Amino acid sequence: MSAHDSAPALVPAPLDATLRELRHELHRHPELSGAEHRTRDVLRAALGQLAPAASVVTVAGTGLVARVRGRDPSAPVVALRGDIDALPIHEETGLPFRSEVPGVMHACGHDVHAAWTVGAAALLAAAPAVGDVLVVLQPAEETGEGAAAVLASGALDEARAIFGAHVDRRFAVGQVVADVGPLAASADGFEIELVGRGAHAARPHEALDPIVGAGQLIVALQSIVARRLAPAEAGVVTIGMVSAGTAPNVIPERARLAGTLRAVEPRTRERLRLELRRVAIGVAAAHGLEARVTLGYGTPPLVNLPHATAWAREAATLLLGEHALVPLGTLNLAGEDFAFYLERMPGCFLRIGAREPGGETIPAHSPRFYAADESIAVGAAVLAETARIAAAALAAERS
Repeated sequence: MSAHDSAPALVPAPLDATLRELRHELHRHPELSGAEHRTRDVLRAALGQLAPAASVVTVAGTGLVARVRGRDPSAPVVALRGDIDALPIHEETGLPFRSEVPGVMHACGHDVHAAWTVGAAALLAAAPAVGDVLVVLQPAEETGEGAAAVLASGALDEARAIFGAHVDRRFAVGQVVADVGPLAASADGFEIELVGRGAHAARPHEALDPIVGAGQLIVALQSIVARRLAPAEAGVVTIGMVSAGTAPNVIPERARLAGTLRAVEPRTRERLRLELRRVAIGVAAAHGLEARVTLGYGTPPLVNLPHATAWAREAATLLLGEHALVPLGTLNLAGEDFAFYLERMPGCFLRIGAREPGGETIPAHSPRFYAADESIAVGAAVLAETARIAAAALAAERS
């Protein structure tokens, strides 16, 4: 029997069916970051049905934290997190439960994450961990703001460890990635405004042309990774937006570039930030322009610690067998705000296979992206068992 075939047996059949229905409901009615009001209400109702003894509070405006009681009220507390927001993308999957909201879809699998997190709460309510488990349904992951807001609420102050997971169609249903070390990158946004002097397009000598400067700067910024980072250092500089001008016969006064810097090491992160500012100012000066550089701090690198990762690997092996554990296989420089939790406490972030047999490897954030329903049971069972194993290990350390 394949892992795909066995996945529904990881949870009772009635629960599996309910979680799929929940996922379909969330998928039909996606909501953007910070606006997950209907989503929150649907998830609160699902928790009331599937884990009725859990206490539930609202956090970060549109998020929820449910407390599922353990066997020992004095035992260490662990947490599970699932994100719930959607993306501003028009869906093209053709699914029978496709989005009914024009221009908005669950293109990153957060509908599945929310469903399997509720499922984990149900499994823990039926077979509790040693200590209490805080089940987090987090808003605003796509904007990188939700995790920090949940932490600021104080709802996780008791938690000693935290675990979460992401669907991934590069892997088949039943496969799990639980790797030690960097699993996602920092993602810092930047904006550069080049200020020059406008003029008529026929008289460029009267201008200080910010568009020419922007063209040179786009090329020069790529030299940061090529020439300022060691070959073994991972880093990406991406310019995702360029804007300037209002008419083809006018040299404008200003041009604007915006993008992201990504790294998996704190030292590399700071080097990218320093070099971006230096290059922008230098190229601008060479063209007689002023560079106004704005740099934000986004999500930090996500790094799985060895002991917490060992608990997750034990859970996946127990439920699915050793063959289910597979390596990520490549460095991931996407951002993930689960990293904020790992700055506060140990934990592990997993990748859960979401490709059905014979299915395509469809990238996330694509209008055609979807995760197989069967991945819901895998995520729910693995997260619940990870919480049990982690809670037992933390309790043993305390005694």
